[in-house]
Amino acid sequence: MKHRSLFISASAVLSAIVALAACEKTPPEPAPGASSARPAETSAAPTAAPSSAATPSPSVIGTITPAELGPLQDPKEVKSVPAPADVAAVPSDAKKTASGLALKVLTPGTGKERPGPDDKVKVHYTGWTTDGKMFDSSVTRGEPTSFRVSGVIKGWTEGLQLMTAGEKARLWIPAKLAYGDTPAQPGMPAGMLVFDVELLEIATAPKPPTVPPDVKAAPASAKKTESGLAYRVLQKGTGTRHPKPTDRVKVHYSGWTPDGKMFDSSVTRGEPTAFGLNGVIKGWTEGVQLMVEGEKTRFWIPGGLAYGDTPRPGAPGGPLVFDIELLSID
Repeated sequence: MKHRSLFISASAVLSAIVALAACEKTPPEPAPGASSARPAETSAAPTAAPSSAATPSPSVIGTITPAELGPLQDPKEVKSVPAPADVAAVPSDAKKTASGLALKVLTPGTGKERPGPDDKVKVHYTGWTTDGKMFDSSVTRGEPTSFRVSGVIKGWTEGLQLMTAGEKARLWIPAKLAYGDTPAQPGMPAGMLVFDVELLEIATAPKPPTVPPDVKAAPASAKKTESGLAYRVLQKGTGTRHPKPTDRVKVHYSGWTPDGKMFDSSVTRGEPTAFGLNGVIKGWTEGVQLMVEGEKTRFWIPGGLAYGDTPRPGAPGGPLVFDIELLSID
């Protein structure tokens, strides 16, 4: 049996709901990178999963793939979810926010906690255009979807933070908080969109790591290389092999600017990042080769080995500090 996208295409199913905050902004991803990206010389972190079809972003986890969204089904085998009676316009009893988002609770939640932007959630949802046409639904696929709250379109990011576990709500999302009136990505639904969203679970993001006491400058005890890279081993490794530039590695990391501002962390996302060692910033390529599996090291990377003093938009400039834990070498 052939499997085709029920509502557009595999990439559209991926984006139609959980995807494209990255179309509007790409969070910095340092050497390895945010929610999964890769620290390439042009990206702030190692590349993990694309949060948009165009730009990989650690903020979605990135981590959402068509497979994780559920098996694609043949349209002939699936029944559409009927559009709500109020799909064409926001009803008077819906709550409205300053951004233009409107929300109406259909079923009260069973919990009290509301998710934050860095938390992961599991939801069931169905989406319609205002003419009543359903364009995507986890309900018809028979499988809920999980993603990071900040890794989706703005209307979802805002709306989910107003919900509690167990709650089912209807969201009227204006075009500016969805994909726009003329979406940049082919196949995306245009204009105002209406979603019924059931918040099934909230996985609270880990607390961010403490800012290192020596983040301002490398201490005298740090070792330095000819390139200007400085490093200090925080935790001895359990392995003996050092990775080569052509190896792929898996790491946990956090990155700060010298003033103590954390700009990226796989730790807060709750999942490590994997990348090719020759595909990240120079300071990472050099530094990780000095490590063995199980080792945790702090690196002071000069701007010339990171993103420079005038980096691309979104990437941190100047010298950077990273704590990196080498989990495995492939």
